[in-house]
Amino acid sequence: MSTIPSQMRAVIAENDSLKLVTVLMPQLGAGEVLIKLSAAGVNRPDILQRQGKYNPPAGVTPVLGLEGAGEIVALGTNTSRYKIGDKVCALFAGGAYAEYAVAPEGQCLPVPAGMDLLHAALLPEAVFTVWANLFEAGQLKQNDIALIHGGSSGIGTFAIQMAKAAGAHAIVTVGSEEKAAGCLKLGAACAVSYASDDFIKAVHDYTKGRGVDVVLDMIGADYIPRNLQCLAPHGRHVSIATQHGSMAQIDIRTVMSKQLVLTGSTLRPRSVAEKSRLAREIEAHVWPWIAAGAVKPVLFQSVSLENVIEAHKVMESGVHIGKIALFPLNRS
Repeated sequence: MSTIPSQMRAVIAENDSLKLVTVLMPQLGAGEVLIKLSAAGVNRPDILQRQGKYNPPAGVTPVLGLEGAGEIVALGTNTSRYKIGDKVCALFAGGAYAEYAVAPEGQCLPVPAGMDLLHAALLPEAVFTVWANLFEAGQLKQNDIALIHGGSSGIGTFAIQMAKAAGAHAIVTVGSEEKAAGCLKLGAACAVSYASDDFIKAVHDYTKGRGVDVVLDMIGADYIPRNLQCLAPHGRHVSIATQHGSMAQIDIRTVMSKQLVLTGSTLRPRSVAEKSRLAREIEAHVWPWIAAGAVKPVLFQSVSLENVIEAHKVMESGVHIGKIALFPLNRS
């Protein structure tokens, strides 16, 4: 096994730009593992962090990156599950745009059998988000119908597949007919182009006027009152992002008359204990879907660490269907 260097390459954000710099190797704490990363996923929160709109929690590295996969090369004290040489993917509070990163052992998951590290790196952020919000907060179950905005996004493509694997049905909104076709191929029951169609009408046509059981919303603002019109009685509305803005005006009588639940969450500020609990739930419920081929990451494009700016440009353009990766991260 190669010697662990004292320094590594990593990407930080400064004044809305990205810089590839040399930094000291992160230090292991109790309950943590050091991972030599092969690949990392690029996510919209990374864009916001670069823009200065989503700062990392206190004490978290300024290095960008919320998910990655690689080989464990060192163990901290109070670790018990993994050994040096194990291949894992992990959810990070930051630090994955780098050659090495430290993660709590509980936030690591074994790389699914037969999956390479490039694709495994694309699992954690989306799978954790979908499980925590669509399945736990949204209580999606067999035969339910979910409205998922941003169906062609990284989160959307996983939400479609996970809903179908659970025996539920996904209606998605997308920005083009090409993206609609991609979502239908992944298993969406209905795909609506918001550029040309009214998703409220599409929902009520598909559900014969009943409405959906869950809305997974990453848009916010003007979408919220429209989403409430799509919900069936006792429906659940789950907010996970606010791309159009964080303020919304709703008629609370709609919530009362339908007995709706409005909730939402962000993943990054959650405690290590909570993220570790989610990891075990995901391993128990989602990993078998992956093993069966029912759920898989959709890789749109991978770029090298040196070309990280290009990855952000692709993300911001909105042309992608699925996930964008940084690969390879290590030169050795």
